[in-house]
Amino acid sequence: MVTPSSTLPRFDDERLTGAHDAVLAATRSGPGRRGTVLFAHGFGQTRHAWNATANALVDAGYQTLAYDARGHGDSDWNPADLAYHGEQFADDLIVLAGEQPQPPILIAASMGGLFGLLAESRWPGLFSAMVLVDITPRWDTAGVEKILLFMTAHPEGFASLSEAADVISSYLPHRPRKSEDSLRALLREDGHGRWRWHWDPRLVAELARDSEQHQDALADAARQVKCPLLLVSGGRSTLVTPQTVAEFLALVPHARHVQLPEATHMVAGDDNNAFTATVLDYLDVLPSASAVASSAITEHVTGARS
Repeated sequence: MVTPSSTLPRFDDERLTGAHDAVLAATRSGPGRRGTVLFAHGFGQTRHAWNATANALVDAGYQTLAYDARGHGDSDWNPADLAYHGEQFADDLIVLAGEQPQPPILIAASMGGLFGLLAESRWPGLFSAMVLVDITPRWDTAGVEKILLFMTAHPEGFASLSEAADVISSYLPHRPRKSEDSLRALLREDGHGRWRWHWDPRLVAELARDSEQHQDALADAARQVKCPLLLVSGGRSTLVTPQTVAEFLALVPHARHVQLPEATHMVAGDDNNAFTATVLDYLDVLPSASAVASSAITEHVTGARS
C-alpha cells in the first residue's frame, strides 16, 4: 500500500451538472498521471465516504472525482413532481464519466455499483475498469430491509449529533464511535433544532423499496460488461452471499473477486486500509489510462444530457 505523503493532496469542491440539469456536488483532486478514478457512493451515503481512499489514490498518481448522487448530500433533490428512478442515476454517471478526458475507473459501492453496471451496459467503454464494492445484480432482500429499517427508524431526526452517534454505534457496534464532525457529512440541521439524514426521504419509497424487481435487468446489464472488473465483498455482508457472488462471476467470467473477511456491507468504512490496498493492487495490474484510450473503439462521448 502507498504511504500517504506528509502534505495532504489538494481537493476542490465543485458543482457539476448531471443529467437533465441536476446539479451535483463533487470533490475533485488535481490531475494525475495514471488517469481518473470516479467514485459513486451507496444509498444514503455521501461523497465523503471515499475520503480516505481518495487520499491514498492521489498519492498513487490518480486524479479522483467523488460526487453526491442526486437526492443525497449537497446535490439537488428531485422536485416534488419528479419521482426518483434508476435511469436518472445511471444517466448522471454517464454524463460525469463521459465528460472526463479519458474513460475513468469507476469505484462504486452498493447502489452506485448497480447504476455503474447499467451505465456501462448502455455506453460500452464508458469506464476503463470497474470496482464494485459489496454489490451484485441479485442480493439478499432481508439484508436490504434491515438497512432500510435502520435508515427510516427516526423520521423526526435526532435532538443532537451525540444522539445520532449513539444510534449509529448501536447499529454498527464493531465500528469506532463517530465524531460529531464526521456526522456533519451525514446529517443536516433542519432549522428547528433537529438533525436529519443528508438524503431525501422520498428515496426509500421511490427508489429502494421495489428495487428487487429490477434484478433481472441488472443481471443482463452485468452480462454485457466487457471492461476489467473487480468485485470486493465483505465476509460479514448481509446483502452479498456466496450464491450471489457465484452467479455474478458466471455472468461476468472475466471479473475478479476479493473478499475481506471481517468487513460488513460497509466495506470501505469497516476496513479502509485493507480495502484501499486491494484496490491499489488491482489497479497496478491494469493497462494505463493512455493505453486504454488509444485502443478504445467507441468514441468517449455521451448523450444523456437531453
